[in-house]
Amino acid sequence: MVVDRVESESNDPSTNVGSIEKTSQKCVGLLTSRDLLRIIAAAFKDGKSAEEILSMPVTAQMTPINQVIYARPNETIGMCRAIMGKLGIKCLPILSGSRVEGILTTRDLSDFYFDAADKGGKKHYLANVSGRIGLTGASMAEAPMFLTGHLALQHDPLYLNVGVAEYPHPYKFENGVGGNRRDYGFEQELSSDPAMSEDAYFIKEVELLDESGENMQKLLYMAVADGVGSWREYGVDPRNFSHRLMEECENVLDEASTQCQLNNSEKSCRMVSPAELLAKSYEKTKAANIIGSSTVCVGLFDSIHHQLHFSNIGDSGIIVLRHIDSDVAGALRRDKTTPRVERKSDLRVAFVSQQQLKSFNHPFQMGWTGEEIDDPNSSFKSAAESCTSSVHILRGDIIIMATDGLFDNVDVEDIASIALEWEQENHFIDDKGRTGRNKRWASGNSLTNLSAEAIPTLADTLCKKARENSLDSSLDSPFALLAKDNDIMWSGGMPDDCTVIAMHVVGQPPSAESS
Repeated sequence: MVVDRVESESNDPSTNVGSIEKTSQKCVGLLTSRDLLRIIAAAFKDGKSAEEILSMPVTAQMTPINQVIYARPNETIGMCRAIMGKLGIKCLPILSGSRVEGILTTRDLSDFYFDAADKGGKKHYLANVSGRIGLTGASMAEAPMFLTGHLALQHDPLYLNVGVAEYPHPYKFENGVGGNRRDYGFEQELSSDPAMSEDAYFIKEVELLDESGENMQKLLYMAVADGVGSWREYGVDPRNFSHRLMEECENVLDEASTQCQLNNSEKSCRMVSPAELLAKSYEKTKAANIIGSSTVCVGLFDSIHHQLHFSNIGDSGIIVLRHIDSDVAGALRRDKTTPRVERKSDLRVAFVSQQQLKSFNHPFQMGWTGEEIDDPNSSFKSAAESCTSSVHILRGDIIIMATDGLFDNVDVEDIASIALEWEQENHFIDDKGRTGRNKRWASGNSLTNLSAEAIPTLADTLCKKARENSLDSSLDSPFALLAKDNDIMWSGGMPDDCTVIAMHVVGQPPSAESS
């Protein structure tokens, strides 16, 4: 924990001294070993010396106390372990009111579940350790087919085929939105003009210096933004901020690409991280005095290292769908109850990005009111406060980036089912599952061109499903279930704008595949 000392003067009537100094301690933030590694890596990447890194102020790098995830003294060990596991954190402060009572770490959890006798002494050593030390003349079993195939492909670049669909709120009209079908007009056709949507997106491929600063690399960026509709009450078009933010993202990338063409040794020519792209585009949007706010999710696909990097603020997000072998899936979610011969698919939800909400139906957002807001309880967040992470991507994965119009109305398992139907209709997967697909890849038949042609259909199908569910008053949508969890009576879906970027990971660019 980062602690600041606060000194104050006060009168003491029991002495002849007019005032004395009192010192109190105030917890202002949290800095972990993981934070230190991240800070050092980023600083070296920016060309800072060791002396400059060591002289950086802690306050500029710590997690502010108003953003620290914490537990309460009366909560259980099981609850704390669940929080730490789901959010991937190793240190959990215990707060009672505004007072820090202690810190719970992963080592503490280990100590809780195993006492000293379980972890030390002869009995523990003989039972758990002695038979596991050293390998003498040992041989390795043959790697399973899925792993052999993956190892053979891991040094080859991967590519994304991308499709986009964008649907406005079904009751949207030029200057507003109807609260229901009656307000909108039963005789009116449901809105279909994407120009009316408060959502915005961009997809852009640029060539920049890689992380080493020596080689040029093609990088694919993508993003979605959802303008906050409540600005309409103040006479502000909610489309303005989200659309301008996406435009400025493209401008930042264009500027970096131009610098590379002029002088690829320039610092501004290097790879731009999603968080950095968010920060720069926000500053440009603010400089143009564009009033409004938006949730936003920005992604970067690194085809060489097979990584999807992203930064997310609010309730837009990313999911990754993957065909996995349920016998060797490790920590990935898998079907343990249905007998293997009865399973229809091994397509699973491999990753779901974390959303950021201030409260129910109140996401955090990037925004500008015309003046700076210095309020720790504000709904506005900076790029530095975004949920930033990376996901390792495999060939055959399906990546869905979307605004909340999809996730509020279609459960992630239903998204996986729709994606599977799309795969089967286009013969990317058949009744032989992963085994048949891997054999097809090994023979050189990647179906890359077909994937490029078909992927927009998947995005459109998901948007249509979201709209269909949003208008179904009998459905227990994800939004309705969450509302009930928060003691709000809600049935049916949640009509909203919906933007979906669907991506299919392939092993060859479309132009490289023979017809």
